[in-house]
Amino acid sequence: MSTEPSAKVALLGPGSWGTALGLLLCRNGHRVRLWGHEAAQVEALRRDSENTQFLPGFPFPSTMMATDSLDEALEDATDCLVVVPSHAFRQVVTQLASRLPPEMGVAWATKGLEPATGQLLHTVAQGVLDNRPLAVVSGPSFATEVAKGLPTAVSVASNDGRFATRTARLLHGGRFRAYTSEDMIGVEICGAAKNVLAIATGIADGLGFGANTRAALITRGLAELIRIGTALGGRPETFTGLAGIGDLVLTCTDNQSRNRRLGLALASGQSVDEAKAVIGQEVEGVITAQAIHRLSERLGIEMPIASQVYRVLCEQVSPQEATRALLEREPKPEFG
Repeated sequence: MSTEPSAKVALLGPGSWGTALGLLLCRNGHRVRLWGHEAAQVEALRRDSENTQFLPGFPFPSTMMATDSLDEALEDATDCLVVVPSHAFRQVVTQLASRLPPEMGVAWATKGLEPATGQLLHTVAQGVLDNRPLAVVSGPSFATEVAKGLPTAVSVASNDGRFATRTARLLHGGRFRAYTSEDMIGVEICGAAKNVLAIATGIADGLGFGANTRAALITRGLAELIRIGTALGGRPETFTGLAGIGDLVLTCTDNQSRNRRLGLALASGQSVDEAKAVIGQEVEGVITAQAIHRLSERLGIEMPIASQVYRVLCEQVSPQEATRALLEREPKPEFG
């Protein structure tokens, strides 16, 4: 059990990840109000006492209730955790700005960049929420495994040490470990960029290129991640931690990853829209690929793998042609 006294958590975002975190918080002895903006979806959550759409098979405990009223979700809340897709992040935190007590911090478990601006989400939050404590939760964590209570470890990065500790303690308990960090930039860029690289490994595996190729893509993908992350101010050690190599390996190698499954589908000849329709949930790597491409060009950072994923997703380049472009690059030193 968590060592943190019982909390009332407003958990914003009833997807698979938000639901899994709600179940975790309830197991840790906390009460959760799970908010979603779609009335029909929330009604289904209430009726079934389970998220049959995104995380079936895990009944809600009595300490978790669903609501489509943001005010109801926030009423008497001691903590607020945002788990909405990146494209909805600014809208949701803007709604929070006038509703939260001045001293309350905001944490999120959203992975991605703001699509329109390419900003890291803590930059978006700082612009909207001023000087509140902020924290991001990230790391190798599939929703179904967290819901099952399987061993999992994540990183909680914050601009406020006490808030990092509080957020980590809310989540930490049983088989779930939460480590704290001060590197919000590094943790966030890892959580965003790894989704793009997972699409690449899915494509390679779908084309039948084998384990050697997969290992090379993960390793060279990590080099791209470090390159752009440190250019933005991330700490080198973050990229070898849970939010970095941990989440990268998980997302690139297991078919629970929606981004990897998208790559497999593209390799089989499906279009992006067809693949997304089959997956049936948000695939963050699609919009992140565009934001990462713009960001790397602006910074002058070379990211050949991410660039080819962007070409496949946005420029109608075939997976075969993108792979050929990667393989035909001139030899160069591995480091430096």
